[in-house]
Amino acid sequence: MSEHSDDSPQPLIRKPGMDRLKTRPFERNLALTKLGFGAGSSIVAHSIRNIFRGNISRDEANRGFYQKQAQILADELGQLKGSVMKAGQMLSLYGQYFLPEEAVEVLSTLQDDTPAVSWKYVKPVLDQQLGRDRLRELDIDEEPMAAASLGQAHRARRKRDGLELVVKIQYPGVADAIDSDIKTLSRLLLMSRLTPKGLDIGPIFAELREMLVQEVDYIAERKFTEDFARRLAGDQRFAVPQVVGEYCGSRVLTTSYESGCSIRAAAVQNLSQARRDRLGEAFIELFLTEFFDWGLVQTDPHFGNYRFRVDPDGEDRIVLIDFGATRRFERKFVKSYACIVRGAIEHDHALIERGAIEIGLIQAGFPKAAMQAFSEMCETIVEPFTDPAEGRIPAALLTPSGDYRWGESDLPMRAAQAGAKNALSVHFRVPPREIVFLHRRLAGVFIMLAHLRSEFSARQPLLDALPKLEKA
Repeated sequence: MSEHSDDSPQPLIRKPGMDRLKTRPFERNLALTKLGFGAGSSIVAHSIRNIFRGNISRDEANRGFYQKQAQILADELGQLKGSVMKAGQMLSLYGQYFLPEEAVEVLSTLQDDTPAVSWKYVKPVLDQQLGRDRLRELDIDEEPMAAASLGQAHRARRKRDGLELVVKIQYPGVADAIDSDIKTLSRLLLMSRLTPKGLDIGPIFAELREMLVQEVDYIAERKFTEDFARRLAGDQRFAVPQVVGEYCGSRVLTTSYESGCSIRAAAVQNLSQARRDRLGEAFIELFLTEFFDWGLVQTDPHFGNYRFRVDPDGEDRIVLIDFGATRRFERKFVKSYACIVRGAIEHDHALIERGAIEIGLIQAGFPKAAMQAFSEMCETIVEPFTDPAEGRIPAALLTPSGDYRWGESDLPMRAAQAGAKNALSVHFRVPPREIVFLHRRLAGVFIMLAHLRSEFSARQPLLDALPKLEKA
């Protein structure tokens, strides 16, 4: 959820508001069950029609059917909000490994650009969490500045000193509905026949549940926000909101308001090449530091979580917002992943295999052809970090001085195609959730640098960040 807006006033909430949410288990289950029955009827009708279609038209019909089923699912999830919608968003990440491409495409549109909820519905949360005496210290704008699946954010001002604040309020009932939502959504996915036969989706939904529990834990998010603020306090390239503890609770998180504008704003896009390069370098160095040094990664790459503060003197800053999706990575995992990265850079397939087995991406005894395909995929992903002299980077993506043209690169698409090809292998297994969310952020880094149209080599920052590896 983007909690901090551009300096210029603009309408952030464009969709009509909602008076309330379906938060009680019965009404949420009823809505999803009705959706499930509709899906079941559609499946029967689709199957009967397919009997009379030829092979080519049947494939086209299947694609259209999957897309339609997923769109119905996405539309209903968007209306329900809460954990079931967030689960749908997360499912789109896992879904690339087992759902039809058309379904993933639709589910991935489940972003946090959702209708806001009326003030009278969220105000009781503030009353209960903070108390009315504390609330009287604030002037709160009843019109939300941003709305998401689990809560919404309001601008506020502390009366005694004029401090500008952002108050993030969790929707009532969403935390209590997680278990019911997960069970119902898993049944619905099975009824819609979007999952392949024989796939046990139980472990996937167990992980979704665990992640949702973290997403609604505002106490943990507060600690992550404070942690990032402390770690980056001396780095003038970044700004992190300061937590204002007296206005926080288990369902409310209040921070200082940090001004900034979107990556798409003209003020950012019109910056000189050198300034956009510096922002890009800072962005990728932050990711490398988070993962390889801290083992603490903010895994949600949504553009709304990053703002840019353009400085008249050229000291531009990246504003980091919303740490609810922060994940910890064990040192063992980081070092094993570093094996894969270093192996991909150095053409060392044995090192790639070592790291992949340790993480659980592959099993020992992987067939040679499958291992070769996996290694080639890894080498594709690290393209921007390779030495230009090796000739692995397409000439069109290099400047005359050997810098990588991030804005011209189609690397995310090529990497996704390689991943999809590997996913067809009978030896493939759904990757650990650490990989799913780490690569989610990595893809977001590449896309951000493309929007900045940065031009620089990321090889040395990666080599500096990689931990030293013990001999096998």
